[in-house]
Amino acid sequence: MTNYRRVFIGAIVILTSGIALTAQQGQRGGGPPPAPQTPQASAPIDLTGTWVSVVTEDWRWRMVTPPKGDFASVPLNPEGQKVGNSWDPATDGSCLAYGAAGLLRNPTRVRISWENERTLKIETDAGVQTRRLNFGESKAPAARSLQGYSVAEWEMAGAGGRGGPPPGPRRGNLKATTTMMSAAWLRKNGVPYSENATMTEYFDRFAAPNGDEWFAVTTIVSDPKYLNTDFVTSTHFKKEADSSKWAPKPCKS
Repeated sequence: MTNYRRVFIGAIVILTSGIALTAQQGQRGGGPPPAPQTPQASAPIDLTGTWVSVVTEDWRWRMVTPPKGDFASVPLNPEGQKVGNSWDPATDGSCLAYGAAGLLRNPTRVRISWENERTLKIETDAGVQTRRLNFGESKAPAARSLQGYSVAEWEMAGAGGRGGPPPGPRRGNLKATTTMMSAAWLRKNGVPYSENATMTEYFDRFAAPNGDEWFAVTTIVSDPKYLNTDFVTSTHFKKEADSSKWAPKPCKS
């Protein structure tokens, strides 16, 4: 028998013995395994609280309504440009500017809370919108909506490996994938995304050297109908001490 076959067979014997030993220990230990933690309990970062957007980039497209036809930096295809050029400035302030794919690019405050142990709720004072990020299995809605249907999951840093996750505090980020959106705007001047669009977001929380708490959300909008390539943005929010500055301003339906 060659050496490499001896090693291979020896590894199988060790593996089989380990499985048998683990099974015996499970039988002797008694009692069911511990129940898995809920998404709320297993969160590697805490996004709850009131946050305000800090606009340090794309100011002219976010703080004011851009002129008609200003599509700079958005990879619109010819069909998307055609739809964007049909925008009527009289519709400025429309709720179409506050759909899921454009919502957090607006200057706004967001209030994040756990609606239940499997649903993270995001409310905005700009446009007065509510999004729900659903962890685990849940039934998708039958109809499309402005905020669509979002499925969320925690992405744990350093998870896996023979020794399991590293000791110490959990680290990671939140990923959310949104579908079932109705057609709306990426910008207030009618830059469109279609009902075929899919949005993927990554939320990361971090502390600044001065102690301020921030989260950043990287947003990727994919739309085969109106975009040549993915539209990617990064938006930053700073945590506030309370909701005293919360100022709801409804959009125009």
